[in-house]
Amino acid sequence: MQRFDGETAAALKALSVPSDRHGLVQAAGHLGLIAAAGAAVWATRDSLWVLPALLAEGVALVFLFCALHEAVHHTPFATRRLNRALAWIAGLAILVPPRWFRHFHLAHHRWTQDPARDPELATPKPRSLGGYLLHVSGLPLWRAALATLLRNAAGRKADGFVPARERAAVVREARVMLAVYATVAVASVAAGSWAAVWLWLLPLLAGQPFLRLYLLAEHTGCPEVPDMLRNSRTTRTAAPLRFLAWNMPYHAEHHSWPAAPFHALPRAHRLLAGRIEVQAPSYRAASRDVRRALGLGRT
Repeated sequence: MQRFDGETAAALKALSVPSDRHGLVQAAGHLGLIAAAGAAVWATRDSLWVLPALLAEGVALVFLFCALHEAVHHTPFATRRLNRALAWIAGLAILVPPRWFRHFHLAHHRWTQDPARDPELATPKPRSLGGYLLHVSGLPLWRAALATLLRNAAGRKADGFVPARERAAVVREARVMLAVYATVAVASVAAGSWAAVWLWLLPLLAGQPFLRLYLLAEHTGCPEVPDMLRNSRTTRTAAPLRFLAWNMPYHAEHHSWPAAPFHALPRAHRLLAGRIEVQAPSYRAASRDVRRALGLGRT
């Protein structure tokens, strides 16, 4: 957590109050959007109109990553069980084990932009146009996600950021998730149903590139320093994307004061905006800066 003067720290602390009401409204809106888009996919699956429907559901579905991110911080709700429930719903939907991800993500917060210790930097960023396009496609992400689940379930993935006391729980978590997926697969085959493909797998594939582009903007091209007001990018964007991302475009604010729940981040931005070094006026501008930082020029 960033160090602030007493007045600023007190103001930020006053914002750090999770709210079941705010969390339930946000979660219901996000899940409701997924359900509405899924209904559109199902209704149009025999026509070309299914393509925009798949894209709409896919974007809403993959941005459950932001709900998971909030939930592992225990900030969307005042009630701890609601945070755990949201983490499991989101994690199952996008193939990210929530308990494992909490340890991964807390290590990222502790060592943000430290090339030797930030787990987000363990996989090198793409340095060619082909590598960039492959990264944005999401295909390496799905391979890594499945590999993580399988290694965790086998008890063979001893990540350094997972405390020894938590490893058994991480193994159980992966096994439960794989059992859920296996149950869905067996039930689908038994029923001769393609619902899981239309309403889950295809939308995930369609939406992932948008999440990859969004996540690249969080830190890529920011200074590799421990100062959270310098090593994270805040991006100004339209309300619909702020909604889908649970206000995480205010990313420097989140890293500077992780205890602030998603609904308080716009107010945190008003407090900190003048001190944040890396800001972008839009995601188009942020993506241009990211490509330049990766040595890809203005591609």
